[in-house]
Amino acid sequence: MAAHRKSAHRKPKQRPFSGPAARTAATLALAGAATATSATGAGAAPTEPAPTAAQVRAKVDRLYHDAEVATEKYNGAKEKEAAARKAVDTLADEAARRTDRLNTARHTLGSMATAQYRTGALDPAVQLALSSDPDSYLERAAHLDRAGDRQASLLSGIRRQLSGIARVKARADQETEALAARRAELREHRTAIQTKLADARRLLATLTAEERAAYERAADAAHGGGPATSADRAGAGAHADRSAPRASVAAPNSRAARAVSFAHGAIGKPYVWGATGPGAFDCSGLTQAAWQAAGVSLPRTTYTQINAGRRVSRSELAPGDLVFFYSGISHVGLYIGGGQMIHAPRPGAPVRIAPIDQMPFAGATRVA
Repeated sequence: MAAHRKSAHRKPKQRPFSGPAARTAATLALAGAATATSATGAGAAPTEPAPTAAQVRAKVDRLYHDAEVATEKYNGAKEKEAAARKAVDTLADEAARRTDRLNTARHTLGSMATAQYRTGALDPAVQLALSSDPDSYLERAAHLDRAGDRQASLLSGIRRQLSGIARVKARADQETEALAARRAELREHRTAIQTKLADARRLLATLTAEERAAYERAADAAHGGGPATSADRAGAGAHADRSAPRASVAAPNSRAARAVSFAHGAIGKPYVWGATGPGAFDCSGLTQAAWQAAGVSLPRTTYTQINAGRRVSRSELAPGDLVFFYSGISHVGLYIGGGQMIHAPRPGAPVRIAPIDQMPFAGATRVA
């Protein structure tokens, strides 16, 4: 009976398909696999086509523009960092001077206390009684009274100095925090610039040599390329200066003439973000250096330089005026007359002459 129950629960042995049944099963299995593959493929994202050369060029231009915006923010942060660093150094010097005065006062007070201890062991009346020269003793006592007044004054001064040092240190702590914030801001803008320029180089590397040459020609045309630019690229900065066309319009005054002359002398020098010369410039660094050569101090950034003088309309432009571009005031050049300016365009494009109508005009300022 037990053997019978065991055999009743045993699963029947399955036999493989054969003949027509086997062919039918194989067909169904293949169809199922094809369906599964199709379903998997339907969920996958289609491969995006490679960008065209025109798309690459447009994106590179945007990256260069964004890098210039970040450069001006970097310049502003650098100016603030320098001011914060100067404030910290000034406060440190002040704290050191106050500490020296405090130590001198403490030393004087200690000397007076020591002298009083040595002479004050006996009661003053006893000292007078025992003195062989009462008149001399009374004179010394008067000096001691005056010394007591001086001691009180020293103590009051020490308290004031301690309070002053505490205030200076509190201000120094605040300026140190501000300095750390400015340095963090500098790092942030520096990283943004480097990232955007690296992205631009990477995109340009995807172009063929012919496409890249076409891009450079188009960029030169947009930023004022010409015979002087060709000389600049060959490294003949001085020759480029002599061969560059000079403005036929006279500068309104001697300072503007000196600024324009400096800018002509900078033609051919490379664009380097954050640079103010003498070997390289960014756009606002060039205009700042040009006017500094004329004896005028300009702020560092495009968005502060635009407020450094009197606003003038495009129709009023004269050599030496600062001309600004883009809605965010992210680019500046020095007007030289005849619808032309000298500016530092972008990485890879040295200082050059360019028409002012190649970029969206945002305004102009007359410095002097």
